[in-house]
Amino acid sequence: MMENHKQASAVAEDYYDSDDAVRFYLDVWGGEDIHVGLYKSEDEAIRDASIRTVETIADMLDLPKGAHVVDLGAGYGGGARWMVRNRDWKVTCVNIADKQNEINRQLNAKAGFHDEIEVIHGSFNEVPAEDGAFDAMWSQDSFLHGGDRQGIIEECARIVKPGGDIIFTDPMKADDADDGELQPILNRIRLSSLASVAFYREAAKKAGLVEVDVREYPDQLGRHYGRVREELIKDRENIEKTVSTEYIDNMIEGLGHWVDGAATGKLNWGILHFRKPE
Repeated sequence: MMENHKQASAVAEDYYDSDDAVRFYLDVWGGEDIHVGLYKSEDEAIRDASIRTVETIADMLDLPKGAHVVDLGAGYGGGARWMVRNRDWKVTCVNIADKQNEINRQLNAKAGFHDEIEVIHGSFNEVPAEDGAFDAMWSQDSFLHGGDRQGIIEECARIVKPGGDIIFTDPMKADDADDGELQPILNRIRLSSLASVAFYREAAKKAGLVEVDVREYPDQLGRHYGRVREELIKDRENIEKTVSTEYIDNMIEGLGHWVDGAATGKLNWGILHFRKPE
């Protein structure tokens, strides 16, 4: 699996470091927080729903002030800065895309979080940290980019302390869905497969973790991708000033496949919380 995860990391790095992707995710997808949101209404602002996801994940953790959290696939670091501001946790961001990391560092400096947040270039299959280095592992919508997802869960188990939390979200396929019928969906972000809740439960079990809570929100996945698509179409004229026409066309088509996949029950999304035994 070593070659698979290195290849997957390279694909993710290339995708998220492109100029089009940087501008699109900052300007349209959600800004500092580029992950699936939890919506209270059909027309709620993407950023507000995305922040609600961060709040919900944090509320599922019972960590003291000063706890050290590692955020794998941290993107622009919106979740990390929220953790520092609202929970007084220390955060290490591990992320494969250099341009995202640089923006993350700039935003951290602007916020005055020079000591509270560290940003490291790295893969979540090979986290540059000692065994048991963190009180908790946090990740939002990143593990789908991994070529060896069993290895990712085992790496998460390695880097948290005994009794430590492992909590993450991920766009997934339904437990009974076949990767073959999802190919138009997978093409948008250059993937060959998606995991499922059943897969992660089994992966966690193999890694010696215990399940704490699994919350499934397949409807929120479709709603989020639909909202992003709506905003992209509505504000296309302005977005084309910084994002290429080809990228926009491909994104509108690709997002439509994800919305349809969620509507037909082929896709899933949720918050998965496991714990490393004492």
